[in-house]
Amino acid sequence: MPDHPSAPEIQADKRRAASASLGFNVLSTAFKLVAAILTGSVALLSEAVHSMTDVVASSIAFVSVKAAAAPPDEEHPYGHGKIESLAGFGESILLLTIVVYIVSQSIQKLIHGSGVTKPGFGMVVMGASAAGSIAVGIYVTAVGRRTQSLALQSNGQHLRVDAVTSIGVLGALAITALTGWKQADAVFAIILAGWIGFSAWLLARQAFDQLIDRRLPDEEVTKIKAIVAAHDQILGCHRLRSRLSGNLRYIDMHIVVPNHLTVVEAHEMADELEKDIASELMPAQVVIHVDPYDESKEQRRNME
Repeated sequence: MPDHPSAPEIQADKRRAASASLGFNVLSTAFKLVAAILTGSVALLSEAVHSMTDVVASSIAFVSVKAAAAPPDEEHPYGHGKIESLAGFGESILLLTIVVYIVSQSIQKLIHGSGVTKPGFGMVVMGASAAGSIAVGIYVTAVGRRTQSLALQSNGQHLRVDAVTSIGVLGALAITALTGWKQADAVFAIILAGWIGFSAWLLARQAFDQLIDRRLPDEEVTKIKAIVAAHDQILGCHRLRSRLSGNLRYIDMHIVVPNHLTVVEAHEMADELEKDIASELMPAQVVIHVDPYDESKEQRRNME
């Protein structure tokens, strides 16, 4: 049986990752705002606004991770996992809003032909920001994948975007400092906006799939059917349904068993299969209904 961390360990890891992301984004935003004011760089200002949105996103992730961990109750029998999905979708909308802001500010900069002052100071801030974003982003993303938290994975993606945009702004400031080309700042900001927009769209689509209860990925459905097929006495399965809520998988199906089995034997077989699937796709809740074999329905080895 696979060695999996306990639920309290998972929640502790998620809280630490969310706290680290929030703390870094608060500091990063403050430094970028100061640098934007001193340099007059629209790319740096856009990056500061981007980081401010990351602060909001990190706050959402911090709150949603805690809220999603609440156990099921009378009004929410399936738990609160979709809070994380909703948080991921909200973060993607924030990113798309940033894109509109960056493009509008960059166009204004191109029209008025404003330049950048003190590019060296801005380069130092952007270099430090990029390094920090990469380090924290790798940590948060790793925790998000290990705990299957969409909110943390979304937040890790924000940090990776922040690292790339910081490097881009650093490059634009370097070009301005070396060549005197004033438009480099705004042009690079527009290019980065397109990249951010594409990332936000992918993130929104992933979160939306969870919110509308799309079934589990093909590879996981195939794995479920393989587990069923490995049980020799189970003749087939049908009505397989699945969905993802936060990091918790919900799976239910009907299995076909030989007619000669007693109720107790069929029940024990279903229990064993539920445990096998839940262990392989942890965390998961599996519910299995038992059908006796009916030759007229051609149920044998029907894995649809």
